[in-house]
Amino acid sequence: MSTDTVDTRSPLATAPDETPGHDLLLGRKVVVTAAAGTGIGFATARRALLEGADVLVSDWHERRLEQTREQLAAEFPDREIAATACDVSDTAQVDALIEHAASTLGRIDVLVNNAGLGGETPIVDMTDEQWDRVLDITLTGTFRATRAALRYFREADHGGVLVNNASVLGWRAQHSQAHYAAAKAGVMALTRCSAIEAAEYGVRINAVAPSIARHAFLAKVTSDELLDELASREAFGRAAEVWEIAATIAMLASDYSTYLTGEVVSISSQRA
Repeated sequence: MSTDTVDTRSPLATAPDETPGHDLLLGRKVVVTAAAGTGIGFATARRALLEGADVLVSDWHERRLEQTREQLAAEFPDREIAATACDVSDTAQVDALIEHAASTLGRIDVLVNNAGLGGETPIVDMTDEQWDRVLDITLTGTFRATRAALRYFREADHGGVLVNNASVLGWRAQHSQAHYAAAKAGVMALTRCSAIEAAEYGVRINAVAPSIARHAFLAKVTSDELLDELASREAFGRAAEVWEIAATIAMLASDYSTYLTGEVVSISSQRA
């Protein structure tokens, strides 16, 4: 009997090279919240640019936000790339973001609600403040931006798309994630209900629910051990690349999804 080690990993255990752009968002004006840094928001802004859009990125961290704009501008010198600071827990700032984006870009076609906050705390140790902050940024922040965007689209009367970033934790249980899971389940419900209302303005609203996408920011708020464990549960034996999440967001924002609204698309290879 052979004693050679058999590689049982999925053929997709190694992430593929990033898919090139195909002009899915050519000429569109896209706004992405929480886009500074290395996470899904940055990848989504970059993907929108790859697909031919002009982009306004937003985040609460002004220095990282400016670095992000400069990085994107260096890679896409022929695209319009703007940046404005916004704390999604502040209604006035969110309303100003939508107004500024429409003025700066000339119009808004797509809003990606990516802002969210997590953390690991068991319920028995969780304070009201920890619960409230996660819900306020992750769920109520998405509500504030959705409200401001729908008011804009109602007046602009040219239709548009919203894509919200939810999470598989809106469906699945994970230890010490009650606040985050509750917030993301709320984002899913908000997506479904707001989509019904938005239809009369010619606006589609969908959400993505990633399982795990590994990036530097995520590593700061959780342990490598937990991330390794979660990745090992995936059918491919790895976490998603952030561009893989962003590519699905771009598809939902594009004309490839014109009959899709009020849906939550799971981006996951996790075994049932």
